Amino acid sequence: MVSSAPIDFWFDFSSPYSYIASEWIDALAARHGRTVRRHAILLGATFQAAELKSPVSYPIKREYSLHDFARSARFHGVAYTPPPVFPIPTQNAARVFWWLADTQGDAAASVWSREGLRAVFTRGVALHEPAALKAFAAEQGLDADAAEAVWNDAAWKARLKRANDEAVAAGVFGAPFFRIDGEPFWGNDRQPQMERWLAQGPF
Repeated sequence: MVSSAPIDFWFDFSSPYSYIASEWIDALAARHGRTVRRHAILLGATFQAAELKSPVSYPIKREYSLHDFARSARFHGVAYTPPPVFPIPTQNAARVFWWLADTQGDAAASVWSREGLRAVFTRGVALHEPAALKAFAAEQGLDADAAEAVWNDAAWKARLKRANDEAVAAGVFGAPFFRIDGEPFWGNDRQPQMERWLAQGPF
C-alpha cells in the first residue's frame, strides 16, 4: 500500500544544509504525493545528546565545511551568501516557528521556516539579534511585538525544549534530518536515496 504520510524534516535556522534541503524537500515530497512536516530544533541540543560538535568547531573541518556549504548550494542551484556571523543562536526564531505551528498551523510555520532560512543564507539577516528578528517578523506580516513576547514567554521556551527532546528521542542527531515512514535519513546529500525510497520502497 502506498503511503501518503508526511515526510518529517528537522532543521535549525543556523544550518546551511538545512537551508539547501528546505529548497528541495517540498518538490521532492510533491512528486510522490507527500507533504512535509517541519520541526524547528536547536542543533546544540542534538549535538549534546550525541556527544558531537559542529563541524566548524574543528579547525581541520571548518574550512572544508565553509567551502562545501557554498559548493552544495551551487550544485542544487540555490542562492547562497555566507552570513557575516556563523553559526548563530536560533532559539528565538525557533520559538516563533512553534508558536505559528501551534496557533496558525503547519502552513504558516513552513513559510516562516523557509523565509527565515533564506533570510540568513541569502541576505545575511542576523536572526539572533532581537531587532533584526522583529524586523523580519514584521516583513513576514506578523505583529513584531507579539513575536517578541512569544520568544520571551516561558511557555514557548518550554515548547521548543519539548521539540528538542522529542527530536533526540526520535534519533535525530543533526540537521537536516528526515524520516519517511519511520526510515531515517540524515543530511542534504541523502536526497537521491530519499527519492528512490519514495518511488520504490525499501532497498
